[in-house]
Amino acid sequence: MLNFAPVSTPMAQSSKLTSFDGTTLSTADTSSYRRLIGHLIYLTNTRPDIAFIVHTRRQFLFAPTTFHQQAASRLLRYLKANPGDDIFLPSKSSLQLRGFSDSDWATCPDTRKSITGYSIYLGDSLIFWKSKKQQTISCSSSEAEYRALATTTCELQWLTYLLTNLHLIFTQLATLYCDNQSAMQIASN
Repeated sequence: MLNFAPVSTPMAQSSKLTSFDGTTLSTADTSSYRRLIGHLIYLTNTRPDIAFIVHTRRQFLFAPTTFHQQAASRLLRYLKANPGDDIFLPSKSSLQLRGFSDSDWATCPDTRKSITGYSIYLGDSLIFWKSKKQQTISCSSSEAEYRALATTTCELQWLTYLLTNLHLIFTQLATLYCDNQSAMQIASN
């Protein structure tokens, strides 16, 4: 991989992998793919920018194909181009929790399940993030976004309780951001 050219994005925008793309890898290549994904999962502890991509590659561990391996290689090329994009924790910032919630409706071509993604900041510091396939199939983008809002709300509430038990005094209430107007209307109702 050292001779490969770096890329500026971790995956192609039109990249939608399925279980049936490409030819199945050999046993040795399958083991190599699984080790690579394991290393990338560990790397997501400090690189939230690759969490979604690693999540989508992880779901093909049972039977990876050549396309899955090429997609994982592209992620390595992205990491080569951006080696220092880790989390930065400033020493001075306000004590306010802010959550950002989003959903990608029916994005999994195999199951048609939506993906929930969220990030939570304490002041200017990113402290929690997640990208996960929703457990149920949503009938609309509004429903998928509302489920993502509910999940993020639970995490914000849990973090509020945790930080309160650690005797942190909040300057403002937690704020949750969403980009879907209909999901916000459902939530406010």
